[in-house]
Amino acid sequence: MKKLLIFSTLVLLFGAVSPETHLRKPTHRYLYVATPGIRNYLDYGGHGVVVFDIDKGHNFVKRIPMAGLGADGKPLNVKGVCASLATGCLYVSTLTTLQCLDLQTEKLRWEKAYEGGCDRMSLTPDGKTMYLPSLEKDHWHVVDAETGDVLRKITPNSGAHNTICGLNGREAYLAGLRSPYLTVANVADGSTRLVGPFSAPIRPFTVNGKQSLVFVNVNGLLGFEVGDLRSGKMLHRVEVTGVQPGPVKRHGCPSHGVGLTPDERELWLADGANQMMHVFDATVLPPRQVASLPVRDQPGWVTFSLDGRYAYPSTGEVFDVKTRKIVATLAEGSQAVHSEKVVEIHFEGDRPVRVGDQFGVGRVQ
Repeated sequence: MKKLLIFSTLVLLFGAVSPETHLRKPTHRYLYVATPGIRNYLDYGGHGVVVFDIDKGHNFVKRIPMAGLGADGKPLNVKGVCASLATGCLYVSTLTTLQCLDLQTEKLRWEKAYEGGCDRMSLTPDGKTMYLPSLEKDHWHVVDAETGDVLRKITPNSGAHNTICGLNGREAYLAGLRSPYLTVANVADGSTRLVGPFSAPIRPFTVNGKQSLVFVNVNGLLGFEVGDLRSGKMLHRVEVTGVQPGPVKRHGCPSHGVGLTPDERELWLADGANQMMHVFDATVLPPRQVASLPVRDQPGWVTFSLDGRYAYPSTGEVFDVKTRKIVATLAEGSQAVHSEKVVEIHFEGDRPVRVGDQFGVGRVQ
């Protein structure tokens, strides 16, 4: 009787505890880094997927071997990376193929080539459908994420390059290297509309969580431009102050990399010529420059942890967003790891339970 009374009291205080609660493993966060993620340069981290433990100071965990070799037997450039809970897979695109890796077994499920090659893809929020650009050609493939089969083709004739699927699952944003317009594709029926024109062809870009604004890098600009996704009009042009544009090693444009923190309070911008990340207050329009942070090489990308605590420029530094201090650098032993293709994945035991995005997209909805 006494034991029953104690148990009843505990239930009242803390609630009933199911047997599964005791068996459930805590969630752990990892950063998956696809390499070679800077062109095909093996000195930036070799070839494979390098995994880092976010919860343990971004320490190196393991390297997962990957396919993706050219006819000469050398690794191909990695073009994009994303992950799906629906399929339990990590996807890595190269110049010619898309690879599907099982996140639990770490085995390759399939690798497929697509007409026109592959570039930086994106998955719909349910993880079931991928928008896969050809390699700077006229079209995007819409792909079944489970099988890799092509469902349909969208052809904006824009020089297919970068892709973001909106968080509401209704629209996909398609940017090409040859067009100053952003193509917006309706996920339900494949119809398209245009946003712009911007002042030059669009390079990396990001969107806010409500899918009302887009922030784009364009050729020739050390800075970014802002567009209204609803009206289809360009709103603002923002130029970096305090430094001068100059020659860049890669990508051919001064700013190649732009991202919003998940809370959308800040926008971070890559500056290749000056080896810096510039920080802007995004609570106002146009965003206002507030800080400039040096990095160890030319940055060509930026994304953020899902909780908004960390910024990940492609140069491998890990910044604390609040303090803007470097708290870690990605490395495997003495080998520094740089990549423009990274994605955060959470696990309970060996089961993936949450995934991030290679783009620094806003998450306020």
